[in-house]
Amino acid sequence: MSMKINGNYNDSRTNYAEQLKAEQSLDRAERAEETKKVQNDPNASDKITVPCDEYTSSKKTGEKPSGLYQLGQDENGNRKVFFDDPKKSEEKCVGNTDKVDREIEKLKEKQQQLEQQIQTAAGDEEKVRELEKKLAQVEAELRQKDNDTYRRQNSEFFIFR
Repeated sequence: MSMKINGNYNDSRTNYAEQLKAEQSLDRAERAEETKKVQNDPNASDKITVPCDEYTSSKKTGEKPSGLYQLGQDENGNRKVFFDDPKKSEEKCVGNTDKVDREIEKLKEKQQQLEQQIQTAAGDEEKVRELEKKLAQVEAELRQKDNDTYRRQNSEFFIFR
């Protein structure tokens, strides 16, 4: 199945800057018309509100200011002005050791099972030796993994912005 589309695409706008300029000129024209209407209306003085700036203390509103300049010292002890940029996103880093904890828990369970098997197989010395060898391997692995260094190295970290 084939489809043929006939059309003239020369008039279509592909330049975003041109589209934006056209929209802005329309907005200005609409605002100018609205201003003329208000100026010609005798009751317009009731409708017009004059925007004005007003200082509002951040302490009163409880909001964090949009940006702060602070005088401080750099690493050499020289005075320096620091700016707290509000756009700089705060990051939270969360570490997850669940995977490592499950691994260690499995090793501990295996250690208990091997100890029980050794107790039940007290009569068969060859089997006891084999189980003790396995138990020694599990205990060595536990000593290697059940510490803070191993947990830190094998933790998963998630960054939230």
